[in-house]
Parts: sequence; structure tokens; C-alpha cells
Amino acid sequence: MQTFKTKIMGVVNANEDSFFYKSRFQNENAIKHIEKLISEGADIIDLGGVSSRPGSEVVSKEEELRRLKPILDLIYKQKLFEKAIFSLDSYEPEVLKYALDCGFKIVNDITGLENDEVCRISAQYNAQVVIMHMQSNPKQMQENPTYENVVKEVDEFFEQRVSKAKSFGIDDIVLDVGIGFGKNLHHNLLLLKNLEYFKHFGYELLIGASRKSMIDMVISSSVEERLPGTLAIHLESINNGASIIRCHDVKEHYQAIKLQEAINSTEIL
Repeated sequence: MQTFKTKIMGVVNANEDSFFYKSRFQNENAIKHIEKLISEGADIIDLGGVSSRPGSEVVSKEEELRRLKPILDLIYKQKLFEKAIFSLDSYEPEVLKYALDCGFKIVNDITGLENDEVCRISAQYNAQVVIMHMQSNPKQMQENPTYENVVKEVDEFFEQRVSKAKSFGIDDIVLDVGIGFGKNLHHNLLLLKNLEYFKHFGYELLIGASRKSMIDMVISSSVEERLPGTLAIHLESINNGASIIRCHDVKEHYQAIKLQEAINSTEIL
């Protein structure tokens, strides 16, 4: 089975309501933070203009573009896309198109390619697409999420959306089980434990559990206190087949992953 190099995806938010305040930046400050994340070891920068935390409200495409456009323009002007791969966390076709015109290469779609127009634009630009699983929508997704078999149901969702992507001519696909997106703690733990199962698709697996509430559910902790739990989840996810780690704390992840790789590459006596 194909193995992939581990890559770190650093999170940058251009909105005021993302759940971790230290990931929020605007205009020139966003550019400075992006450059900092790249210097710390980020392979990919994932920029977003709309919060998808539980209970978040829908934002118009005009407002989303208004938040993102100054940053997108600066990324393009300064050719930062030559220093790292850029991803847009969005499912709005017009906003995605603008980002792809600014040198972005990845469409990170939390709806898992629900919109046909997102599929068409992704194929047109030959973009890599992240298909994420989410039950319901951000506003309601944590209102008693239920599954008969969460691993099987996420797998069936991937099967359908991969088929849809291919029908539009999209071949460069990443799968994300969507930790915290319409799942309770038990669902999240089951998906992490069985992550390797999803490798049968042959695509890279992305995990983003950075500072999420599941850590607080295991051991009481504020968002600011959840870095150790984040690292534990992400290192275990790499052991279970993930190759793209979406996180807020790039420097700490870079060090932890390099140590993990050093241990794993040492020969057994």
C-alpha cells in the first residue's frame, strides 16, 4: 500500500469567531503569521474566512470574500505560493475561484463536494480536493449526532463523494473523517482508532483535531491548554495512516513529528 510523506498544514483564520483566538489574523498580520508558520515547518497553509465551529452562523459569500481578498491579494503579490502550498477552507465557488487565481492549489471543502460547481472549479484548476465528512451542518452538527456504525457510514460517504469527484475529472483527492463535525467523543475515538481502514481508498488521509473539545471531554482543559492532547491525537493518527496534520501549533508539531520519525526509522536490534 502506498505511503505518503507526513505534511503539516498550518491554520490561519481571517474571521473574528474561530474557536482559537490565536489563529485569527487580518491583512498584513496574516501575511506575517503565514511567513512564521512556513519558517516553523508548515508544508501547507490552510486559510479560512468563515468559522465552522459548532453553532457557527452562515456567512454570505460576499462577506467571506471581503475578509479574505486583502490576504489573497498579498499572497499573490508577494508570491508566497512559491514557498508553501496554499489551501482554502471554503465551499463557496466564487471565493474558491478567486483563491485559485491567486496561486492556491487545494480546495478544503467541509461539505465534501456537496456543490457541483465546486467540483467543476476544482477540476478546471486541477486542484487537489479535501473531501471531509460532516453530519448535518456547523450550526446543528453537535445536537446529538447518531450513527449505527460511524466507521462504516463515513466509509460509505467517502465512496459516494470520491465517485462524484471522479465523474467531474478530479483525481487528486485527500480524505478527512471530520473530527468533531457531527460526532460525539466516542465517534471521534472510533474514527481515530480505525483510521487505517480508510487507507483502502489509496488517498492521503488528513486529520485536524487541533485543540478541539474532544480533548476537554477526556481531561478538563481550556482551548489554550490543549496542545499536549492535540499532539497525542496527531502522533497517534500518523501511526494509524494520516499523512496531513492540520494544526494551529506548527513549531511544536514539527519537533514532535521529527522525533517520531527518528524513532520509527531506527533499526530494531
